Amino acid sequence: MSLADAVAHLSPERWARANRLLVRKALAEFAHERLITPEALDDGRYAVRSDDGGTTYRFSAVRRALDHWQIDADSITRHRGAIELPLAALDFFMELKDSLHLSDEILPVYLEEISSTLSGTCYKLAKPKVTSAELARQGFQAIETGMTEGHPCFVANNGRLGFGIHEYLSYAPETASPVRLVWLAAHRSRAAFTAGAGIEYESFLREELGEATLTRFRTVLTDQGLAPSDYLLIPVHPWQWWNKLSVTFAAEVARRHLVCLGEGDDEYLAQQSIRTFFNTSDPHKHYVKTALSVLNMGFMRGLSAAYMEATPAINDWLDRLIENDPVLKSTGLSIVRERAAVGYRHLEYEQATDRYSPYRKMLAALWRESPVPSLQEGESLATMACLLHVDHTGASFAGALIDRSGLTPTEWLRRYLRAYYTPLLHSFYAYDLVFMPHGENVILVLKDGVVQRAVYKDIAEEIAVMDPDAVLPPEVRRIRVEVPEEKKLLSLFTDVFDCFFRFLAAHLAAEGILEEDAFWRTVAEVTREYQAANPQLAGRFRQYDMFAPEFALSCLNRLQLRDNRQMVDLADPSGALQLVGTLKNPIAGL
Repeated sequence: MSLADAVAHLSPERWARANRLLVRKALAEFAHERLITPEALDDGRYAVRSDDGGTTYRFSAVRRALDHWQIDADSITRHRGAIELPLAALDFFMELKDSLHLSDEILPVYLEEISSTLSGTCYKLAKPKVTSAELARQGFQAIETGMTEGHPCFVANNGRLGFGIHEYLSYAPETASPVRLVWLAAHRSRAAFTAGAGIEYESFLREELGEATLTRFRTVLTDQGLAPSDYLLIPVHPWQWWNKLSVTFAAEVARRHLVCLGEGDDEYLAQQSIRTFFNTSDPHKHYVKTALSVLNMGFMRGLSAAYMEATPAINDWLDRLIENDPVLKSTGLSIVRERAAVGYRHLEYEQATDRYSPYRKMLAALWRESPVPSLQEGESLATMACLLHVDHTGASFAGALIDRSGLTPTEWLRRYLRAYYTPLLHSFYAYDLVFMPHGENVILVLKDGVVQRAVYKDIAEEIAVMDPDAVLPPEVRRIRVEVPEEKKLLSLFTDVFDCFFRFLAAHLAAEGILEEDAFWRTVAEVTREYQAANPQLAGRFRQYDMFAPEFALSCLNRLQLRDNRQMVDLADPSGALQLVGTLKNPIAGL
């Protein structure tokens, strides 16, 4: 590829479109988070003024439940006095810097994340146009790599700071480029392998790599006079090897604590989370999740070697809980377990840092089950993020599934809610157990467009038990967190209602598929259906009222705008929340 070809997607037309789409999202989400207050104009439109009052953005919008601003991107105009100016996202953030509480320290890094997000949008705009109806009939990985929006709430949601353009083209999920992982041998004096019940290191690696590849890797070690039995194998993101480990871990390489073995034979595709890979050579094999020291959406995307040690045990514990709970079992819920993990400890960096430092998260990996073997005849898979996908014509993926299913929109929604939302309700009320159930962390099992069941993933780093008295096995205790009583239900109200259902309801209403009132009435019905079926939890239902008139507005962009390098203190996740006023509960009184 030539130097010019690498940036061929950055055309003036696509750049203008990408900026328009991002300004639309910024206006909508910042209004939702009450960072800006659009003022109603006499002509039915709205206006937002810059900090100095000199620039005005005007647009048309529909205001929906949960204070959702559905803005028509093509209606947005930018004015300075009598002059109409082109939309430019970087100018937008400069003009509203004070309103957005962007400090001089954060601003340039945030602008870089915005620039990267815009560049990614241009790449997606340059791809062949696929309608939602066409995408809905394609396979799991075509859907995964066909997503265009990223996180629905975050405005700077594709920063990926650290990727050059050639690395973006090689490793971004939307480019669908096949990747071979780099494998390192890590000396057992500094590395640890842990696994779930029934898994043994040698046989597990043989199944994942094959005997021929293992023999090749062993030969690399013996040719250097090293004993293969002294080492554990670690899969590594190619970017991490070239940009971090080969330099930052130079001492480890020089002393043969780490030995580069070369690439594996299997090809993988990067998933929406960037650092997780799906095996396309053999879809029945495990996903591989790798450490990636790239800044994206408020965090350096590393993996903690210390955290990895308990990961398989936490997954086994949750799997048993689901298996033994008749309510969860009846919904069809399953998890793809993180079955094995390996981590490497750089002793000098550990001495120099605290346990949350990115320097401690540069070399670790885990293997997560593939959902493919669990499929029944006629079933297919799709990331739940697809439900919020809208194609170039404005048609939603969810609408395409409803059309394909032959069900009424209400009945389709009810089946989806029973598969995805009912398990979240029961986990909360029966166990004080919460997930991070956003679109990228849930896989839907579909049949003829109908949701059959849900598969939750990204377990060990994302789940939490909020009951201080819960009896947990010693290796699982790290998932217990302290959360104030009044914040507990935000795990459902924020993560599910505000960060997912808000968008799904708006898309379906905008297309004329399902009115907002009908959407939320169905959510209320499924909630009451669950409560009626579990009277033994009536006291908990009263204590934590899903039908409360309102709930606190928890703002995600405010977190990123405040600190885009470490958005949340992992030691106190609830303490980091940015709560600004309240939202009316759309199922209250239903």
